[in-house]
Amino acid sequence: MPETRMPEAANLADVLRRYWGYHEFRPKQESVIRSLLAAHDTCVVMPTGGGKSLCYQLPAVVSGKTAVVVSPLIALMQDQAAQLAQMGIPAAALNSVQSSEERRIVMEKAARGQYRLLYLSPEKLSAGNTFEWLSRVPVGFFAVDEAHCISQWGHEFRPEYRQLSRLRSSFPQLPIAAFTASATRQVRHDILKQLQMRQPDCYIASFHRRNLSYVVHECEVRTQMELLSRALRHYAGESVIVYSPTIRRVEETVEYLEESGIAAIPYHAKMEASLRRQNQERWMSDEVRVLVGTIAFGLGINKPAVRAVIHLSVPQSIEQYYQEAGRAGRDGLPADCVLLWQKRDYILLEYFINKITDVGERERAAGRKRVISRFADSHGCRQRQICLHFGENPPWESCGNCDNCGSKPEWLGKKALRVEVPEAEASSAFRSLPPREKPKVREAAPAQSNPALADYLREWRRNMARESKMPAYIILHDSTLEELCRRRPATFAELKKVPGIGEKKADVYGAEILQALRNFDAGGRAVPALRKESSPAEQTLELLKEGRTFEEIARIRARQISTVVGTVANLVETGQVKLDPDWISPDAQPLIEAACLQQGIEKLKEIKEAVPPYVSFEDIRLVVAHLRAENRVRPKSA
Repeated sequence: MPETRMPEAANLADVLRRYWGYHEFRPKQESVIRSLLAAHDTCVVMPTGGGKSLCYQLPAVVSGKTAVVVSPLIALMQDQAAQLAQMGIPAAALNSVQSSEERRIVMEKAARGQYRLLYLSPEKLSAGNTFEWLSRVPVGFFAVDEAHCISQWGHEFRPEYRQLSRLRSSFPQLPIAAFTASATRQVRHDILKQLQMRQPDCYIASFHRRNLSYVVHECEVRTQMELLSRALRHYAGESVIVYSPTIRRVEETVEYLEESGIAAIPYHAKMEASLRRQNQERWMSDEVRVLVGTIAFGLGINKPAVRAVIHLSVPQSIEQYYQEAGRAGRDGLPADCVLLWQKRDYILLEYFINKITDVGERERAAGRKRVISRFADSHGCRQRQICLHFGENPPWESCGNCDNCGSKPEWLGKKALRVEVPEAEASSAFRSLPPREKPKVREAAPAQSNPALADYLREWRRNMARESKMPAYIILHDSTLEELCRRRPATFAELKKVPGIGEKKADVYGAEILQALRNFDAGGRAVPALRKESSPAEQTLELLKEGRTFEEIARIRARQISTVVGTVANLVETGQVKLDPDWISPDAQPLIEAACLQQGIEKLKEIKEAVPPYVSFEDIRLVVAHLRAENRVRPKSA
């Protein structure tokens, strides 16, 4: 391999400014880039939002060769390729959703060296002819994203990632780079072993996220939703992610919030891909501030200004929690990571663990459950526990920025606490470091000088996104919009100094941005929403009046049938609609009513055990709602 001349520091900074519009590197980025340009195997562990993507994108631009990036999510690959194209960097993705003709064109262009970055899924990489075709591509290096997926000790092990070990044997001269945000010391060693790395340069950033406040609070079933709505009102106007453990609970949570007057949208694997994409985009562009999702949401999401991530159930591992909670505060400003958990969460974790067929993986999952359980119950510093878990030994005992170190959000006041701590114990439990030793958090940004301008620019960005048929955040990031509001550039020269606006972006959107700023100064304003959308109950009631079936309502409202049944049951119980016998399985209603006389109407599970198997929980929910509306059966305890 011919020796590559290392670019000067000034040249790297120039490339960073020209394409990405940034004027300085984040910690460790330049070192990682130089390792790759020197053709060294490289292992990088950086927290979510630490800027890992730039570490392999920039050296690909500088080298003039093709960087092959292995990424697990098709949507993420496509977004990154589109984002790079917007910056003037030729890039493409190769995946199963493309037509054979589209794949053929990408493969031919790649063989001619027309791309700086080429994204492949691990499944595509392991396909029969892929390695033979790659041998004709002028590859500079391989970058393995989400590299923890290659390790059986990792929390997201994917067997198809094991095929990546062939990279070394098939391309022995090319460097391999591994990137991950959440790898323990054991997983890091496994990554190096599986990818057969040779004397790799390793860069491991601290796992201490100083701007994040971790709060873990046990609550009861009846109070969890009340606490959630209280929290979301506290974060009103800010972007929030709510993680729910199951699809059903995602939809129930969205229904509850919307009935409470809090706009929220769902995201889960059973939604149509187009609707998932639409909901993600609405959240990314600030049309709706609250997104409620399963773990299917989040990988590769690049939204810096998320002020809170709230979990409604204990995650399956510390690694999962760290990765998901770490989507808060990527702009470096203070943010809250809240875990509202219940004792029953452990039953759900056991259920997921027991579904694992591989004995070894089941045992590893059980071990991860024990660790996260200790974390939830612990009275020690949360930040310290996370650092220790990932093999980092912090030089402090208390962070001053978690619930166990005396910090909790305003909305979680004393009334919300499950147990009152005696004052003497509290002074010990909440002991923190002297002020001069306490880790410092970046101060919050000054309040937006003109919120109306921010709204106007977001509306401009949404319109541009619709016209160009791409996600709004690919047009401009939130942080770039904030800088535009702060700096108010009036010329192209001033515009190019705004972080996040490189030369290509300035050429494509510069005139439009400057015109939008002039229009605002001339009195232009964002168009307010014309009307508030009707609530889930109102929408469902209208569709029932139209004679729609539950299946049709579920399809129209993009909900699961069980969610629709729950909404209808509430309508029945509150007397807004009468129970239609056609909604119930044949002959099931008298059986359910008889069981209710024996068992009471408080616990649906006991009723289910007292009726034939063909009677569904949905049948029971509807009949119980009917009985409650007519006050025909009193609760068993009465």
